[in-house]
Amino acid sequence: MATLTINDIDIDSHIACTRWQNIPELTALIPVALAAAMSQYCVRPFSEISLLFTDDAHMRTLNKTYRGPDKPTNVLSFPAENTVQILGDIALAFETIEREAGARNISLEHHIAHLIIHGYLHLQGLDHENLDEARFMEALEIKALQHLGISNPYDKESM
Repeated sequence: MATLTINDIDIDSHIACTRWQNIPELTALIPVALAAAMSQYCVRPFSEISLLFTDDAHMRTLNKTYRGPDKPTNVLSFPAENTVQILGDIALAFETIEREAGARNISLEHHIAHLIIHGYLHLQGLDHENLDEARFMEALEIKALQHLGISNPYDKESM
């Protein structure tokens, strides 16, 4: 486990799948993606957040246990309850993210940044269960990604 600190926020990250170690930019990507997300939306102040970089098998178990679907997914967010300091946990699945980036013909690092931002927004209480919520959340993601020089992931032209 590695802990980074930015703006008095501890970012704990754990790499549970060795394939994540093949992304040398990952350590630098985590704080900049979170900072970009925080610059767009932060209604719940916090001092700690955790990220788990895992594989599809583990993510499938997490998804089935906590959400119901018996399949892997790219990102899951687990908001902390009954605490002011800890925002929660974000889990990311390597194989699914790699497959999606390849299918969309986008950089793996850009897709990871997008999903870190997406997961963070879920921890802040946002969702995309209806069209208005989805549009609001997507607009925040697009603005955060623009700060990183990453194009709109929802633009069909950029895929």
